[in-house]
Amino acid sequence: MGNNSSGSTPQNRSLFQPNAAAAPPVPTGRVLGNPISDINSVYIFSRELGHGQFGVTRLVIHRATMETFACKSIATRKLVKPSDLAAVRREVQIMHHLTGHRNIVELKEVFEDRLHVHLVMELCAGGELFDRIIAKGHYSEREAAALCRQIVTVVHACHSMGVMHRDLKPENFLFLESDDDSPLKATDFGLSVFTKPGDIFKDLVGSAYYVAPEVLRRSYGTEADIWSAGVILYVLLSGIPPFWGPNDRCIFDAILRGHLDFSFDVWQSVSTSAKDLVMKMLEADPKKRATAVEVLSHPWIREDSDVSDEPLDIAVLSRLKQFHATNKLKKVALKVVAENLSGEEIAGLMELFKSMDMDNSGTITLEELKNGLSNLGSKVSESEVRKLMEAADVDGNGMIDYIEFVTSTMHMNRMERENRLYKAFEYFDKDKSGYITVEELEHALKEYHISARAITDILVEVDTDRDGKINYDEFVVMMRKGYPDL
Repeated sequence: MGNNSSGSTPQNRSLFQPNAAAAPPVPTGRVLGNPISDINSVYIFSRELGHGQFGVTRLVIHRATMETFACKSIATRKLVKPSDLAAVRREVQIMHHLTGHRNIVELKEVFEDRLHVHLVMELCAGGELFDRIIAKGHYSEREAAALCRQIVTVVHACHSMGVMHRDLKPENFLFLESDDDSPLKATDFGLSVFTKPGDIFKDLVGSAYYVAPEVLRRSYGTEADIWSAGVILYVLLSGIPPFWGPNDRCIFDAILRGHLDFSFDVWQSVSTSAKDLVMKMLEADPKKRATAVEVLSHPWIREDSDVSDEPLDIAVLSRLKQFHATNKLKKVALKVVAENLSGEEIAGLMELFKSMDMDNSGTITLEELKNGLSNLGSKVSESEVRKLMEAADVDGNGMIDYIEFVTSTMHMNRMERENRLYKAFEYFDKDKSGYITVEELEHALKEYHISARAITDILVEVDTDRDGKINYDEFVVMMRKGYPDL
């Protein structure tokens, strides 16, 4: 007893010795506040899978198990405002919150180092929604209903768990595997927010074709997700978006007018029940719009329904190919335009953009561009730059996408657009024959990982005079409208 009271055990004694070495503090990341960790010790980085608003997604391989995953790496230097940091934290929280649902991509783990936040997710190797349909060659209303059911199931899961997605579009739905019965997965929650009944949001977010009218009016709630899903359903059934135009402003005007057109020939063979659901989902008044539960209980979409198994009109697939494939070519062509812009002022802006995009993520902040413009002493006026930024920064978060930037640049001056388009055409027309051949397309698009099938689709859909090659007039029509005349 006396022994115990006269001193501490060796373990306890060290707590009171002034010279005891304290363990150095573990550095924490400024975004998530978690200890800094080295993802490279756990995963091997492989090829790029895609670019997003905040960073790059790559294929990664787990060193111990050799399993493959997708890793979205967000460059922390891009996160300059408190709202930027909050958005990334929110994306991680929401993905953890929703993980486990059959139709939502699973977040495996998160790393943060000094340069990036890394989100490791299950790899969806089955391809994009539209790519699968096009590759199959035909599909029916029953298959369209099954796809729509999975999309709206995601919406219902989000809304029932207090989340609004805010960026539903076909590119954000991938198949987990290549099997016919593979689940469809929602993959991008970068613009998603937590919400509760009665919450009203004002920030302009989303993608032009799919954005709801109340979002454009900057007063909206979860009903906006149903509208976006309704646009996807319209495209699945007809091959074209319900509201379209040569640029974002024209698309937005069409959305606000809200005229739903079922007069195209392809709609004649679509069932009345399918059109009824489209109208309920694309109801202009969000208070009258169908909820996720109401959509899932609609006769056309229910699993026990007697929806037709007959293939949809062949024109639907043809138009879907146009909408999908020519958009891919247009993106490449716009990049070519950006790299070959004439005019000292605009070229200076583009060089500034590229010099600021240090990690090649494809995005810069508005503040970065304004500061850089001032440093460069560019002759482009402040008001012109602000107009350009307002047009390009659709989601209002102060960051702009490279391709959106180029598109907006092209809209600044109609008179110069023709000259720029011709330079883009010449990039593809290597032999200066006045035509783009399939071989020239393959050569030009090889580095962008566009499949041979997609290249064939591009040629077939853009080549309106059916001579097996793309002339300049056909190229201009494709660039100006996104796809040839309907």
